[in-house]
Amino acid sequence: MKFSWIHLLPQFIRRRIEGRQQVQNVLGNITWLSFDKVLRMGVGLVVGVWVARYLGPEQYGLWNYAIAFAALFSVFTTLGLDSIVVKELVNGQIPASHILGTSFALRVSSSLAMLVVSVVIVMGIRPGDGLMAALVAITAAGYLFLSFDVIDFWFQSQVLSKYTVYAKNTVFLLVAGIRIGLILFHAPLIVFVWVSLAEVGFSAIALIVVYRLKGQSLLAWQADRGTARILLQQSWPLLLAAVSIAIYMKIDQVMLGNMIGVDAVGIYAAAARISEIWYFIPSAIAASIFPAILQTRSRSKELYYLRIQKLFDIMTGLALVITIPLALASTPVMVALFGYQYEAAGPILSIHIWASVFVFLGVAQGGWDVAENLTKLSMVRTVLGAVLNILLNIILIPMYQGSGAAIATVVSYAFSAYFFNMISAKTRRIFFLQSKSFLLFRHLRRDQWE
Repeated sequence: MKFSWIHLLPQFIRRRIEGRQQVQNVLGNITWLSFDKVLRMGVGLVVGVWVARYLGPEQYGLWNYAIAFAALFSVFTTLGLDSIVVKELVNGQIPASHILGTSFALRVSSSLAMLVVSVVIVMGIRPGDGLMAALVAITAAGYLFLSFDVIDFWFQSQVLSKYTVYAKNTVFLLVAGIRIGLILFHAPLIVFVWVSLAEVGFSAIALIVVYRLKGQSLLAWQADRGTARILLQQSWPLLLAAVSIAIYMKIDQVMLGNMIGVDAVGIYAAAARISEIWYFIPSAIAASIFPAILQTRSRSKELYYLRIQKLFDIMTGLALVITIPLALASTPVMVALFGYQYEAAGPILSIHIWASVFVFLGVAQGGWDVAENLTKLSMVRTVLGAVLNILLNIILIPMYQGSGAAIATVVSYAFSAYFFNMISAKTRRIFFLQSKSFLLFRHLRRDQWE
């Protein structure tokens, strides 16, 4: 017996060290991702509010209508590949050069197609509106440069997000300064839109530079039909789910613009900006924590679901900490930030902010859906939620304008991310875990993560 303990001791120590190192890597990755988003949230909020004040609801509404319209097509530029690419890079069964080269080629070709389609459709919907066609074209062109985000996926797979933070935030801060200069020199709206395109272009260049500094080269990438087939076979359910998410996020602004007017879009966009600015939090947490959760799946289902429960608890607690104060002080917050010309956004924010609770829960569930091979069911859930969103917008926008759109958003998110899980037997356990997370003061053992 003594020999057994002595024999096992080095293995035990090594596992403990590796476990602690893994925790440190996860926490480090969360820190860098959070720093990136917090910096963007802080600086972006200050500069974005200043831009909204300068442009006013009408011009701000025009720009956000163009952004929303282009975003409806943007999901076809990614083809639902993002999480699949990271997973395949981690698995290592396909050469990284093939994965990166193939996903890049797919994204560039689809971005070009969607640029043409989005411009043609907006010209059909708004004939004679040359300014809107130009705004949509410039905005959609930015998705070509976003094809280089496959470099970011490589850094994610290596748990080296700090390098992409360096690259993108350098460009972000530079462009933030340029936007302030545009305000001071009274630049027209179209110049702000061109600067946004320049931002994504320079961000792509910065990613290429840091990728090269890590000893990697784009010249090694290879587009491969077999790899494309493997990636697309896995990604099409996620693509349809992404289409539905885009509808959640942007269809309300497009419908408001067509049914009420661009002023209503400007008011609604200001409220949505404050409501949605927090959505980086669940993404950063889930991206860094779920790989550690996934490693316990094959060892212990009990520990696996205990960790998922804790993830839901964290998400719900953070969401409510954000939601309740903003819901109670929505109008003073909007007036303080955007001025009295955006006062009507206060009631919209007080409703829209409640969607955060279900967004946080939905993001936490996303990794579980992939791990359990339930991406098709996830697709069904999000598609049904998107359909519900459109139907509610058709009914509620004529009656309540921006507030109606906010109600539609909250109800559809709640259905897709929470109540649907009760309907399906495959996800009912997740529904109970999510429901349990609303009991905020339960005792959680620290050793669940050890």
